[in-house]
Amino acid sequence: MKLGTVVLAAAMLSGIAPLGAQTQSSRSAAELMDAVMWNREPIGGPFALVDQNGKPRTNEDFRGKVMLVYFGFTYCPDVCPTDLQNIGLALDQLGPAGEQIQPLFITVDPERDTAEHLKDYVPMFHPRLVGLTGDAAAVHAAAAAYRTYYAKIPLKGDDYTVDHSSFTYVVGAAGQYLGFFPPGTPPERIAESLRPRLKP
Repeated sequence: MKLGTVVLAAAMLSGIAPLGAQTQSSRSAAELMDAVMWNREPIGGPFALVDQNGKPRTNEDFRGKVMLVYFGFTYCPDVCPTDLQNIGLALDQLGPAGEQIQPLFITVDPERDTAEHLKDYVPMFHPRLVGLTGDAAAVHAAAAAYRTYYAKIPLKGDDYTVDHSSFTYVVGAAGQYLGFFPPGTPPERIAESLRPRLKP
């Protein structure tokens, strides 16, 4: 069951040429968007990353909590901050019941998003938001499990950005995939959809 409504213009681009090992998804944006939006493939699975405090974390650490899993990067100028802010506001709207939810921000830019950098970034959105990073292979594996598209796009000089999909995945307390929220989902809608899944 999907929690979000279908959107036809998520932040994805296709036809990007490979720029190096593990700097982008192995599959096209269109293919991965189709998998998520129409629930054509299993979504979610194990990951082994490092949090903003440098502590190794796996998906098993969050069992018993409803996870909100968001892939993005800290240098994202608009979509990521907006969605992370909406997640934080939704948790606040849920009050004490929101303690049953664990929000996760998994970077698709591990080159710049070190644990130290995430430690400064994630508290801006919610005190319980956990930022996760790792080596390029570990990030690639996590993104692939969630059918998340990303690709490193060069800019002027040595600068670059990262094109990526922007779904917020919802994973149940037992690790089962429940659905997604599309980019820009308002906090009221997030809270309303999650409340029936929480204990009073």
